[in-house]
Amino acid sequence: MKRDDFSWMIGGVQGSGVDTSANVFAKAAAAGGLHVFGKREYYSNIKGEHSYFQVRVSKDLIRSHVDTVDMLATFEEETIFRHALEVRSEGAIIYDSSQDATRLDQLPTIEPQIKAALGAELAKAGLSADIRGVIELARRRGVHIYPVPYDDLLKAVGSKHGETSLSTLQRMLNVLAVATSYALLSYDENLVKDAVRKQFKSKPKVAEMNADAVGTAYGFVQEKYAGSFAYKLSPTKIDGDRLYVRGNSMVAMAKELAGCRLQTYYPITPASDESEYLEGHAEIQLDGSAAQENPQVAEAAAMKKGNIAVVQSEDEIAAITMAIGGGIAGVRSSTSTSGPGFSLMAEGMGYAGMNEVPVVVTLYSRGGPSTGLPTRHEQGDLRFALHAGHGEFPRLVLASGDLEEAFYDTVRAFNYSEMYQTPVIHMVDKALANSDGTLPMLDVGRVKIDRGDFHREIKDAVNGEFERFKHTPTGISPRAPVGAKGGVYWLTGDEHTELGHISEDPTNRDFMMEKRMGKIDLADREIPISDRANFFGPENADITVVSWGSTKGALLDAMEWLKQDGISVNFLQLRLINPFPTEYVTKILSKAKKVVGIEMNYSGQLVGIIRERTCIPVEQLVVKYNGRPMSSEELYDALKMIHGGNAPKRIVLKRGA
Repeated sequence: MKRDDFSWMIGGVQGSGVDTSANVFAKAAAAGGLHVFGKREYYSNIKGEHSYFQVRVSKDLIRSHVDTVDMLATFEEETIFRHALEVRSEGAIIYDSSQDATRLDQLPTIEPQIKAALGAELAKAGLSADIRGVIELARRRGVHIYPVPYDDLLKAVGSKHGETSLSTLQRMLNVLAVATSYALLSYDENLVKDAVRKQFKSKPKVAEMNADAVGTAYGFVQEKYAGSFAYKLSPTKIDGDRLYVRGNSMVAMAKELAGCRLQTYYPITPASDESEYLEGHAEIQLDGSAAQENPQVAEAAAMKKGNIAVVQSEDEIAAITMAIGGGIAGVRSSTSTSGPGFSLMAEGMGYAGMNEVPVVVTLYSRGGPSTGLPTRHEQGDLRFALHAGHGEFPRLVLASGDLEEAFYDTVRAFNYSEMYQTPVIHMVDKALANSDGTLPMLDVGRVKIDRGDFHREIKDAVNGEFERFKHTPTGISPRAPVGAKGGVYWLTGDEHTELGHISEDPTNRDFMMEKRMGKIDLADREIPISDRANFFGPENADITVVSWGSTKGALLDAMEWLKQDGISVNFLQLRLINPFPTEYVTKILSKAKKVVGIEMNYSGQLVGIIRERTCIPVEQLVVKYNGRPMSSEELYDALKMIHGGNAPKRIVLKRGA
């Protein structure tokens, strides 16, 4: 496997600026025309525990993280203990040599099993269980070691700005680590300074002090280590503009563009970041087209401004019912949550299903059950999303695989919800939510809003009553918001008539159940396969992979490496899980030579659904459930082993710190 990219990692205590430093590194790379993919890992507490951020950069397209670390930038001890031995031969470690004497047993936040394994490895090598020992072991493995006197560099920066407090200056440690990294890579210093200034643009004095820290680090490296690291990173020219964006933010931006004007939430990881982004960008710039869609907002459109209301509710039950209320009132509404919160939303989902209310639920999957792994990755909620709520009612379940899909699928979710007057669950797993990446500017011209059979005034009421649940050939009834001029109707959690009046009549029950459930068949007929599934690779291949969600990027990168080895792989990615594209999946899998299911859960939930819907068994399974996303490297290794014919029927991937 030949990688043509560079993998950089930084770590530290949560709250010490790890995310900030990674953003500076990534933005400097993106400004230089490089492709970027970033992976964020953190514990489920606010401060104190260890977090780390890997940023992968390349002149070519990259879509995933890798296990190999080419350069580890550290400014505290725990990152060295946890990650130094992940650095490849000929890679580099940047660290503060004043920390050499720190012992492994002095760090209470490192888990006992990690301490035991690392201690045993150091003892086997005849080395002390401290920073000095870990650094020496890395050196023996061919890693380049770069000690940096951080305090001396900080004092030099402070003297230029009249700042003598070391505790204040130490806030720049992370920027020094980033600048030292780029200096060793001989990257354009001005691009790094520009990235720093943009990161701290709201604090000009802080921005300039950090920019000076970049220059100081470059000067130190030039004097001490010039030309000592073989790998060089250079800017490249690109055609057109690019975005650098995180998954949560991508969904949030798409919601605003899709016309969502009410977002409810109760704080929960990793979903909260999306709502917080919306809170920070609640004022929306309009282009005037909204006036054509809705005359009632003509005045706002003329002013070129709109707003989204973001409500933090007292719990998830309130969040889903508030969003349903927005849908009943005629507003495009959504809520965002993760597994435990979605559990509480099940009853509200049933109410929306019974009353045919359009509402979008963005479900950020994480490790379960119960509180599980609050900040770690898993794809364990697929079957739950398909069946949450008692009884039977229609819902569409849509799962995105990368940043661009998350954007356009968010818009589709709102369209489907109103077209079919039903809840839509948009699944965005934790790995995608907390991944950063570069991609071409999005084409907003592709965004089309379809509100379905929606009327702002009621014109066909009989004796003042509106048949909200009227029988139609499609099963989709005309919809009007509560309080609309011209008529009234009723909403209830009970079974009801076309007017909404409670009814337990068996004939009416049959009629209403068939009306509601028929929407899934309608969606199955109407939604094109291009919006429901993707197929990558040659039509005939040695291996056919079927998967969903954020495994997409890692699989596509692994497929490129396997192709270089002469191993052909194609990939069926399922996106609209309900209604399930049975005919298309059957067509693809029935002619495959060998089918491999790849999922981030224990049981292979999608594989089970495929067997239920197509009667095609997927005999080979690759799964991972340790809370860390699949890397392209471990998928490459697993698929190569499967191709060689010596793989077990169930491969469990275990990499990730």
